[in-house]
Amino acid sequence: MAITAALVKELRDKTGAGMMDSKKALTENNGDMEAAVDWLRSKGIAKADKKAGRTAAEGLVGVSAAGGVGAAVEVNSETDFVARNAEFQQMVGEIAAATKDIDASGQDVIDAVRATTVPSSGKTVEEHIKDKVATVGENMNARRAARLSVGNGVVASYVHNAAAPGMGKIGVLVAMESSGDAAKLEDLGRKVAMHIAATSPASLDVDDLDPVLVEREKNVLTEQARESGKPEAVIEKMIVGRMNKFYQEVCLMKQDFVMNPDLSVEKAVKEAEGDIGAPVKITAFTRLAVGEGIEKEEEDFAAEVAKTMGG
Repeated sequence: MAITAALVKELRDKTGAGMMDSKKALTENNGDMEAAVDWLRSKGIAKADKKAGRTAAEGLVGVSAAGGVGAAVEVNSETDFVARNAEFQQMVGEIAAATKDIDASGQDVIDAVRATTVPSSGKTVEEHIKDKVATVGENMNARRAARLSVGNGVVASYVHNAAAPGMGKIGVLVAMESSGDAAKLEDLGRKVAMHIAATSPASLDVDDLDPVLVEREKNVLTEQARESGKPEAVIEKMIVGRMNKFYQEVCLMKQDFVMNPDLSVEKAVKEAEGDIGAPVKITAFTRLAVGEGIEKEEEDFAAEVAKTMGG
């Protein structure tokens, strides 16, 4: 497979590795991006891929939650100037409120959102956005959405970098089951949501992690351990310890709670049960950050890479 400047740029953006190291990683792995990332990590050249922390598109995440139901929707715009516009913010708020009330069973939430009606215009979200595009003159899109509900408890929410009430650059929902004091449960849920905004966990707990991600991490850690030259029996013990550390980094319930790093989130929730007056169970969460996974073009840097490669 041809190793293009664009591939080298993408790998460097993902890993922070140098251009020549990125080119070598791609060459060694026949252009396979994920394998090249793992190769760089196994050599100690790159850290874990932090795609989730990248923000390369503008817009807002709108959040709407009440009692046992909550929704979050990401609406993108081309510029931050439009995202700060009151008309755009009103639209995001309306879409978030409409998302909370939809029935998305049998389809992706975002598809249900695009087909639902915005009360102020009587049109579907998709049609409503098209009208705004014609008015504002800038491309917009309802890109992602999530909806959480709980039968007995609350769905708490948090918005980071708020541009207006209920909308900002990061939106988080946390579903918590409990028959205890609703106000205190809501307060705990908000604190956990703030934690999620800060740490961006990959899953609720170990059992919820993507098996492919787990196997991939284990393979990378195994290669790193073997570079030490230690015996296989020692390497196996090293892998167990490093995987446990990995779980503590990426699983919500195993992470150190940002409000009290002496406790894991799991232990913090357990301690709060006495004040709430009943057992508490976090059943689900969602975190949407504006522009997550979208990259803007960086023509000057691409030209620099091409020049380095002699292309």
